[in-house]
Order: sequence, then structure tokens, then C-alpha cells
Amino acid sequence: MFADFFRSILAEPRAPDPPARVWRDWVLVGALLVTAAGEAIFRTDVPARPLATVVAFLVIPVLLWRRTHPLLATAAGFGCAMVLHVPMFVADISDAGLNVMACVLLLPYALYRWASGREALIGTAVVAVPAGLGLATTEDLAEVIGGSTVLVAAFALGAAMRYRAVARQREVQQVRTLERGELARELHDTVAHHVSAIAIQAQAGRAVAATDPASAVEALAVIEAEASRTLYEMRTMVRVLRDGEAADYAPPRGIGDLDDLTRMSPVVQVHRDGDLAGLSQPVEVAVYRICQEAVTNAIRHSLNATTVTVAVTGDVGVVRLRVHDDGEAARPGPGVGYGLLGMAERAKLLGGACQAGPDPLGGWTVEATLPREVPQ
Repeated sequence: MFADFFRSILAEPRAPDPPARVWRDWVLVGALLVTAAGEAIFRTDVPARPLATVVAFLVIPVLLWRRTHPLLATAAGFGCAMVLHVPMFVADISDAGLNVMACVLLLPYALYRWASGREALIGTAVVAVPAGLGLATTEDLAEVIGGSTVLVAAFALGAAMRYRAVARQREVQQVRTLERGELARELHDTVAHHVSAIAIQAQAGRAVAATDPASAVEALAVIEAEASRTLYEMRTMVRVLRDGEAADYAPPRGIGDLDDLTRMSPVVQVHRDGDLAGLSQPVEVAVYRICQEAVTNAIRHSLNATTVTVAVTGDVGVVRLRVHDDGEAARPGPGVGYGLLGMAERAKLLGGACQAGPDPLGGWTVEATLPREVPQ
């Protein structure tokens, strides 16, 4: 178990997209250098002041690389700080550094925040050497406990911020996945539907062009309207995918728009029954989209269908819909189509269910049950 944990740490990659040096970093380093210079000039109580000043002026600029090169910065910072232990051992001095050297605590924080797992382990060992020497030369137990706590807190804070960033990244990825799924359903349910309607009307217009020119002109008008709507929907989705803008679809369709499905084919019949008033918009949209997809599939795939019946019923607590055609059901393919998957997803997202398949009495039937109230 420990071996697996160790391997998982070694496999941990670097945190993505570490921010480059920004103006705040330069201000921080500049302020620390000024502070170090002030201590070097005005603090006469610092033992080995020249050495402490040189070390401080070497360590402080390393902070500029603490995010992009966390291990190298940590090794350089704590390696230089370890030089201060020489006079502490040789001359028995308790503290040979400037107060500004407390800035090195930013390095273990950056190490656990930005470095890879392998770098973090190596950096921890690097930090442990001077930290251990410093604690070993301190006789005050309270100072030992306090110093250890502060150092561990720097590591822990870096790890916590890294975990938070990873969790945030996963949350954003989940939102993007949901948005992509929503765009995929909209693309299939709207654009594919309109293209199917265009194909059906084109076939009908060609069939009656020679005998009934007026009907052919009417079919062309329907084709023009469907093509314009398709172009609008596609431009909207492309704009969302390219520019990251919020989706601005056409006004959402609902149960009141189900009669529009009869324009696809004269065999389509729509029936409503029960209480269908006061439904929330997500439920209305789901009812329309599921019926739309079911009708499109029936017209495209059913053989010799004379009637496609759309029945929507409002019951206590639920809305039921049933789309049935009396044609010869086509044999299912090797996989589930995007249309069937989209219908099932829409129902499931609202806490409902949707089934589709050959009807025992003939034809093909799509049935769905949706709650009247959208679960929160």
C-alpha cells in the first residue's frame, strides 16, 4: 500500500500553466532587497553581518523563479541559507541570518504548489538538511516546535492550494463536458431535424412539381424557412465553440409547438390530453425535443408508415408522451444512434425515463415519462 502511494507521488506531474513572473514578483523582490539592505546598515546586533547580507542578496532574487523552476529555486535558496550555519557551528552563534530571510518559506510553498511529485520529494529532502541543522542548534524547545510548525505549514499550504486548483480544474472540465453534451444534443435535435425536413420537403416537391406547381412552390417555401433556421442554429453553435460566448439559441420550443411537426409529413398527427398547463420550461423543451426526434426517426427509417401519432398526456405529477408509427420497424444497427441516446439523456437529466423499440402490435414506439417539477 505504501509502495502504491509512493509510486502515485512519483507519477504526479507538474501543475499546469505556472504563472510567469509578474509585476508583483518584482515588487516583492525589490521590497525584500531594500529591507535586507536596511537591516545590513542599521542592525548592528547581527553576527557575521557581511556574510548574512551576501546570503540574503543571493537568496531573495531566487524567488523570481519559484514557480517556473520550483526545485532549482528551493535548492538554491536553502543551499545558500545553509551557509549561515557555518558561523553558527564555528563561533557558537545562535542566529547569523537577517530577519528578511524568513522569505525562504515561500520556496517550500511553491515547491508543493507547482513542482512534480518527484521534484517535491527531492525538494523536501533538500529543505530538511538546513532546517534540521537549524533546529539542532536551537536549545529552546518552544522555538524548535514553532519553527517546525511554520515550515510544515508552508508545505501544507502549498499542497492545499494545489489540491484546490486541481479540484477547480476538474470542476471546469465537468462543466465543459456538460456544455459539449448540451451542444451535441442541440446540434442533433435542431440542425439534424431541419435537414431531415428539408430532404423530405424536397422529395415531396419533386414528386408534385409536374402535376401541382403550387404545392411544389409551398414545399420550396418550407425548405427556405428550414434552411434559414438551420443556418442560424449552426452559426450560434460555432460562435459558442469558437469564441466561448454564451449560447443564444432560438426561443425554446414547447408543447404548444408540437403542431409544427405535422409540416414534416401529412402522416404526422398530434394529440394532447390532460393537464399540460404550468409546466416548467425544461420539461416543455424536453417533451418537444423528444417528440421531434421520434417523429424525425419515424419518417426517415420507418417503412410504409401511414400514420405517425404523437400523444402527450398530463397526469398527476408526470407528463407522458408516446410517439408511434405503424410502419415496418427497421432492424436496429450495431450501436445506439445519437438520437436515441439524446432522448434518453434528456429524460434522465430531468429525473424521467425514455424507452424506444419495436412495438409488439407493429411499428415502432417511443415512450417517455417526465416529472412535472424539475428536481433541484
